[in-house]
Amino acid sequence: MQHYHYIFTGSGLSALMTVYELLLSGKFDEKSILLIDENTKKVNDRTWCFWDEDNLFEEIVSKKWNQSVFANEKFNRVLELTPYQYKKINGLDFYELVFKKISEHKYIHFLNQKIVDFTELGNHCVVKTENETFTCNKVFNSIYNPKVVTAQNKFPLIQQHFIGWFIKSKEAVFTPNCATFMDFSVEQKGNTRFMYVLPTSENEALLEYTLFSKDLLSKEEYESEIKKYIENLGITEYEIIEKEQGNIPMTCYPFWKHNTKNIINIGSAGGWTKASTGYTFKNASKKSKALVQFLKSESDFSKFHKKDKFWFYDLLLLDILSSKNELGSKIFSSMFKKGSSTVIFKFLDEETSIWEDLQVIWKCPKMMFVKALFGRILK
Repeated sequence: MQHYHYIFTGSGLSALMTVYELLLSGKFDEKSILLIDENTKKVNDRTWCFWDEDNLFEEIVSKKWNQSVFANEKFNRVLELTPYQYKKINGLDFYELVFKKISEHKYIHFLNQKIVDFTELGNHCVVKTENETFTCNKVFNSIYNPKVVTAQNKFPLIQQHFIGWFIKSKEAVFTPNCATFMDFSVEQKGNTRFMYVLPTSENEALLEYTLFSKDLLSKEEYESEIKKYIENLGITEYEIIEKEQGNIPMTCYPFWKHNTKNIINIGSAGGWTKASTGYTFKNASKKSKALVQFLKSESDFSKFHKKDKFWFYDLLLLDILSSKNELGSKIFSSMFKKGSSTVIFKFLDEETSIWEDLQVIWKCPKMMFVKALFGRILK
C-alpha cells in the first residue's frame, strides 16, 4: 500500500486552491501529495465570479466589470464598484494554472479514479478508490455529502440553483462594462428568483436564471424564463453559444464538527461556501491561505475552525428564507436600494467592522431579523 503525507479526496476549487497555497508557501516541498478525482479537470465545466481589489489570480481573469446593476420590479440602480472590480475566471484556466504548478513538483501526483471510502485509523488514514487503497498522514476531503445536512433540521439548507445561457444576439443591447448582479424584476412565484447577466460585448452575454430555494425546477422552467428575459431585452434573434448549470448548497451547518485530528473537510464539504450568497472563489482563497498557515504550526485539524459574527448573520438570513422564501427580493432590495455598494460588498466579503455591519443591517427589514433572532434563540 503506497503511503503519502497528504491525500486530497476530490480535486475541485478548494482542493486545488489549498495545494496551490501549499506550493506557494515553499514549506511543504518535501511532502508527498496525492489528489484523487474521477473528473480529469480538462474541460471548462464552470465559471467563478467575485469582487476584488487585490489582483487575485489576475493572470487568468477573463473579464472585469467596473459597474453592476441591481434591479427589481420598482427600481434599477447602477452600482459603482470602486475600489472593487467584478471579475470572472473560467474553470479550465484555473485548472491549467494549478496543474502546471503541480507538474513542477515531483512529489505531487494526480489519480483519475473514483473514491469509495476514507477513514482515520489511529495516527494515519486509509483512502480507498474503486481500484486501489492508499494510506496517508492527513486527508483533505472536498466530497460534499448532502445527507449530512438533510439528516438534521436545526440548520436550514437552501439551494442556489441555476441554468445559464451564453448567447450572441443580433441586437446590441448589452453594456460590456456593467454586469447585472441581481435582477428581481422576474416573477418570483413564491421564491427568491433573479436574473444574473455577465456581458462580454454589446452582443454577447451569459444570462443565468437563478433561485435561492429548497427545491429544484425542471430544466424547461429555467429555460422558459431565460427566453422571456431575452425577449424583454428587445432581442429578436440570437444563438446559444454555451450552456451551464449548477446547484450550490447554502447552509450554516457546522461541518467543522466532523473534522478530526487527521481529516479535514474543505470546500462545500467543509462549509467554505459563503452561506448567504453561495459565492465560493474568494472564500476558498481565504480559507486555503488560513489552512496552510495553520499547518505550519499545528497538526490537529479539529482545532482549525472558529465561528464568527458573519456565520451568525448568514444563519439568520437562511432561517428567514427557509420559512418565507418569497422574502429574498425584499431583503436584498432593501440593502441595495440606498446602501453604499462598497460597504455592502465589503460586508459580503466578511471584512467589515461592527459599525460598517450596522450600516448594512440597518437597511434590512428589522422585524424579520428580530423574529429570526428570537426563533434561533429558542432553537
